[in-house]
Amino acid sequence: MINWPSVKLFLKAQVSAFSGGVTDYGLMVLLTEWLHIHFTISILISGTVGGIVNFCINRFWAFKGSGDYCSSASGQLIRFFTVVLGSISLKSGGTYLLQKSLNVDYKIGRLLIDSVVSYGFNYPLMKYWVFKINKSSEFEDEEEYFDPIGREQRA
Repeated sequence: MINWPSVKLFLKAQVSAFSGGVTDYGLMVLLTEWLHIHFTISILISGTVGGIVNFCINRFWAFKGSGDYCSSASGQLIRFFTVVLGSISLKSGGTYLLQKSLNVDYKIGRLLIDSVVSYGFNYPLMKYWVFKINKSSEFEDEEEYFDPIGREQRA
């Protein structure tokens, strides 16, 4: 059964990824086509900038839940950029392989590889590792509601 909060979170994460992705993809094309930087280097630069946009939107909107995060902002940033480095490596390597082995234009190859990396690599790691919500703070209210003896009475 599909639960609405999970669908809503997924959709918000996709809006965030799309915003970072548009920044990333547009800058990649600009750097490659106008400045004649090799597309693998352009992907590195544009991925970093797109990653910053994505992190900010994820932290303050997409993954912001009712509970507290399990790690601090600096901890999240370190985890986020670990994921981004893996993502950039997969995107750059995958795009290169498609271009060299199948002669797929780098712009089309990048879109294909992005789809796979976004859903299969980025989203699960963002949800369950980078922006993981502290479950104990999420259930405190339920605990108090179902506990017939309040915490004050136990002491």
